[in-house]
Amino acid sequence: MAGSMARAALRRGALGHRLARPPALGGRAAAAGWSGPAAGGAVQYCAELVRKRDYEGFLCSLLLPVESRTSAFALRAFNVELAQIKDSITQKTTGLMRMQFWRDAVEDIYSDNPPHQPVATELWRAVKRHNLTKMWFMKIIDEREKNLDDRPYRNIQELETYAENTQSALLYLTLETLGVRDIHADHAASHIGKAQGIVTCLRATPYHCTRQKVFLPMDICMLHGVSQEDFIRGKQEKNVRDVIYDIASQAHIHLEHVALDDYLYNMRKVDFNIFHPSLQKKSTLLPLYLYIRSWKKTY
Repeated sequence: MAGSMARAALRRGALGHRLARPPALGGRAAAAGWSGPAAGGAVQYCAELVRKRDYEGFLCSLLLPVESRTSAFALRAFNVELAQIKDSITQKTTGLMRMQFWRDAVEDIYSDNPPHQPVATELWRAVKRHNLTKMWFMKIIDEREKNLDDRPYRNIQELETYAENTQSALLYLTLETLGVRDIHADHAASHIGKAQGIVTCLRATPYHCTRQKVFLPMDICMLHGVSQEDFIRGKQEKNVRDVIYDIASQAHIHLEHVALDDYLYNMRKVDFNIFHPSLQKKSTLLPLYLYIRSWKKTY
């Protein structure tokens, strides 16, 4: 009852009042995994969340025009919130509840009644500011929800579909914050998103292996006679590296000359040993590298 009363009070309040005062923890905000308001408000909350959990996305967002930057942080914070769900739950039911929170939150955002959660608040502002397409938000949520099952991708096409509906969809929304609604830009974003999704899967493999999980495409593993146990044990035989080579090659087909290429290049230098310590380090030169490319307008 307390939750429904709070929700009723929320709907009766003035819009400015709703945005200024987050409620006490509980109800839908707790379901989303929010642990409380951050100092400096929702904008800073989103930027700091992205800086901590999506550092490369944070740097890229800094290069956007001022009028789009805050919205980009909100979009990437939304993506981080959804991505964290899978790793923060022990039961799928809990994950489904959190996904439903975000599905309801998006519905409420487009009804001009965002929940008292900093990312949702900033998403509402971004939607109002740029008239963002609701469908892309729902695609991201739906695909992340399907991915709650702890099973590897059956083939590279399944991984690409996941990347298209998550990473590419996020890029489509980012383009909209820039006022770009163009079929050619969307085509490029589709390839970039697929490449990013594949690279993210590769980069996360050592971490997943420490949790006794492997999500790499089964068809490529079977082709080279590699089992999940081989990855979990951190084996570095040629057939294990051949699996990584084939998957990385698919990313390279989609993309050759952006920030992701740096990771693919470094992987080649260590002969596709995905467990090599150098691949786990952040590039200290990445901010400068991205700035130079931005200045030259080469991505």
